[in-house]
Amino acid sequence: MTQHRHIGSTLDDLLESDGTLEQAEAEALKRVIVWQIQQAMEHAGVNKTQLAKRMHTSRTVVNRLLDEKDTGVTITTLVKAGRALGMSWTLEAGEGTGSYQAA
Repeated sequence: MTQHRHIGSTLDDLLESDGTLEQAEAEALKRVIVWQIQQAMEHAGVNKTQLAKRMHTSRTVVNRLLDEKDTGVTITTLVKAGRALGMSWTLEAGEGTGSYQAA
């Protein structure tokens, strides 16, 4: 009988052993942020070009902001996008729970 070392472990355990846990968490959080920005854009009737103008930046920056895989977006860029769309950001982190929320 062969033993399976991951039976009974969590997905977090697997990702941590692969060295990909932090990247997976960052991408999950970025997907939530992108979804929220897209919802605000739709609600305000704003497209990417208009958002770039409101943020006083380029459309390239907006494309990076809306790219779910690009986790290198700065907090300054998020604040600019939020202000341009009438949003405010709240970041909440739970200690050791793996629950992170951007609102």
